[in-house]
Amino acid sequence: MREIEQDDFVATTANSSNDAQLEQYSNALISVIIPVLEEEKLLPLTLELFTDERKKLYNVEVIVSDGGSKDATVAIAKQYADIVVVHKEKRKQRISEGRNLGAEKATGDVLVFLNGDTIIADPDLFFQEIVQWSKGNGSLRPCDALAFPVKISPNESRLSDKLFHSFFNVYLHFLNKIGLGMGRGECQVVKAKIFKKVGGYNPKVAAGEDFDLMHRISKIGTVGFAKKILVYESPRRFRKFGYSRIIFTWFTNWLSVLVFGKSTSEEWEAVR
Repeated sequence: MREIEQDDFVATTANSSNDAQLEQYSNALISVIIPVLEEEKLLPLTLELFTDERKKLYNVEVIVSDGGSKDATVAIAKQYADIVVVHKEKRKQRISEGRNLGAEKATGDVLVFLNGDTIIADPDLFFQEIVQWSKGNGSLRPCDALAFPVKISPNESRLSDKLFHSFFNVYLHFLNKIGLGMGRGECQVVKAKIFKKVGGYNPKVAAGEDFDLMHRISKIGTVGFAKKILVYESPRRFRKFGYSRIIFTWFTNWLSVLVFGKSTSEEWEAVR
């Protein structure tokens, strides 16, 4: 593992074994980029899926991009990740910036953006499909980026969660089918070449940067929807604010990004 400070981007390695590990992942096929901020409670659940055996099998590197956490997030990230990027500036970092900084350090042909509170339901199926997709094979149709259905894990799910997510996943699938380009930031997969071509995430967008990226990709390429590959998100935001408020916020940010290229929200409030 190596840690990189955002302000100077100096890489440091602890010992020769770390150097060997870095060499092992220097030509990764898949780069998993996880932006985080104060995620000590849930981050271990996300990262523990990326075992050494799984990373080696699917040629995966894991990059955690920390936005300036004061808790144990960075220490936890160092236990699992191959690279940890640390935001050291006093100003608040937007998640779009964190995603981009992680992508700058990625060596993979495929970039997997995964939130720090998101769990891949079946990681082996996920990586098997992504590997085949990257080669133009498998069940996923050829495209430049992928969006995924998102649900609440069965042990936390309520009726309201099931109703909302079932509807919203169908809605996302429909938008991508008509070529609008849409995908939630919980999990987005983008080919590195197209990511660079569109300039990555818009660092000026505080909320809706996930939709904005997919929408821009859809203008020059295609976005697919991997309807059989499921990811679970934490219900904490829905529990705190309720679905009505969140849907309204999503819609206003989506419309503002679509029409004006900027979000209505000045910042996306963290819920921990």
